[in-house]
Amino acid sequence: MPKSATPFIGKYCKKIRGVLCSHIFKSYGKNINIEKGAKFGYGANIIIGNNSGIGINASIPPNTIIGDDVMMGPECIIYASNHQFSDLSIPMNKQGHSPSKQTFIGNDVWIGGRVIILPGKKIGNGVIIAAGSIVTKDLEDYGIYGGNPAKLIRKRSSESLV
Repeated sequence: MPKSATPFIGKYCKKIRGVLCSHIFKSYGKNINIEKGAKFGYGANIIIGNNSGIGINASIPPNTIIGDDVMMGPECIIYASNHQFSDLSIPMNKQGHSPSKQTFIGNDVWIGGRVIILPGKKIGNGVIIAAGSIVTKDLEDYGIYGGNPAKLIRKRSSESLV
């Protein structure tokens, strides 16, 4: 289906995707936007809050919690597990995966396009993550993060807007 911003039919596509996801997600808030091409497997234990969106071609694993008022850019990837590699006597591709971890995204978060979030990370409230960043650790509330790995650029404050 076309993206939500497509003239004339976009708003209907947004509604259809919303109705479908409301039946498979564990919890589904009001005024949600699931964009074209978003992937989330069978939607197990995904929670998404009010006024939040999943970006175009984003990939969201099971057991992800997305708070209220979250903006997600296109092509974001959240991972739930990683390859095992600790036994040097066994090829990595035969060691399986680590146990799945839950990712938590707080309220009022802006995730730029093509951000990668590694397994089990907690994104605090009010966080901004710059496009193309790779999140390898938990991010504290009201920080602006960017880079590979994502590092604190500065804290958000009302004084920084002046």
